[in-house]
Amino acid sequence: MKWQFLWVLLPLIAFGQKKTFVPISIAFYNAENLYDTIDNTMIDDDDFLENGKRQYSSEIYLEKIGHIAQVLNDIGKDIPSNMVALVGLAEIENDTVLTDLIHHSLLAKQDWHFVHFDSKDRRGVDVALLYNPKLFKVRSATPLFVSIPSNTKSAHYTRDILHVEGLLLGEKIHVFVNHWPSRLGGESKSYPARAAVAQALRKYINKILQTDSSAKILVMGDLNDDPVSRSVVKDLGASHDKEKQDSTLYNPWVNFYNKGYGTLAFQNAWGLFDQVMISRNMLTRSDTSLFFWKANIFKHNYLIETHGNYKGYPKRTYSGNNYQGGYSDHFPVFITLLKPLNTLMDQVSNK
Repeated sequence: MKWQFLWVLLPLIAFGQKKTFVPISIAFYNAENLYDTIDNTMIDDDDFLENGKRQYSSEIYLEKIGHIAQVLNDIGKDIPSNMVALVGLAEIENDTVLTDLIHHSLLAKQDWHFVHFDSKDRRGVDVALLYNPKLFKVRSATPLFVSIPSNTKSAHYTRDILHVEGLLLGEKIHVFVNHWPSRLGGESKSYPARAAVAQALRKYINKILQTDSSAKILVMGDLNDDPVSRSVVKDLGASHDKEKQDSTLYNPWVNFYNKGYGTLAFQNAWGLFDQVMISRNMLTRSDTSLFFWKANIFKHNYLIETHGNYKGYPKRTYSGNNYQGGYSDHFPVFITLLKPLNTLMDQVSNK
């Protein structure tokens, strides 16, 4: 077990001459309709069958799996010695696609595991959490059902929030993976549905903090709203103000959004729906525990459309019913935390 940890550690990031830190990244990616090719009569997956509108063949499915695997393999590689510990995923149909994904040749040696529960979403797309068992140990996992107000949408079910409690490099942490209701029908009209999920999530977070005021919390997901949207700022309680001393989450994506960066585009306007947020006790640089370093949007050239009306947009899998051979209509995002090397070595020696 000790050698397994030591293998993870080299090389490392050094700040100054005395302190050395281990970088660990946490990512989120909306995989855009990662379905298998098998008809599931319990959900609306008809478009993603070989005889469906999108002619979703085994060849397309395998290419899609390969594309998502390529992205997950490449995220964070521009940071020396970095390793990705957690990846939240959205628009995942089932365990089958997750199993095929983690066993793809690009990912198999990394020994990814996953947590997933089927939700009552009409389209059958769920959230999931991939984790590197060398870096993260699952203690418990629960799907959190959220009831959508009956006057907001024709369908009263949305994706569950996935809550996973575990140990990240030995430190207890709560992870919430989200995919909030869409803006179908307009941003204003659909807002109450997202507000309901945001308020439910805030209640779960408050309950944790009432029991453990120093709990470390990660919230990630496709929120279908921007970092400055009411659902994120008011209903969830997230802010980019580092000086606040309260239970609000720290959201590093506000500055990205204000500078015009985004993770998806619509009608020549960028939105930044995909976000990873942290509790404020992870903001202060520490000599003993994990702390926040930086946030990034992963925009490798192969993810970007190079021609046509959508030049510069994320290179998506389909445009309407026409296969484009792309990756997703969203860019992935990730944050990087740092762990002091001396603390980690102490943990290893005490195993």
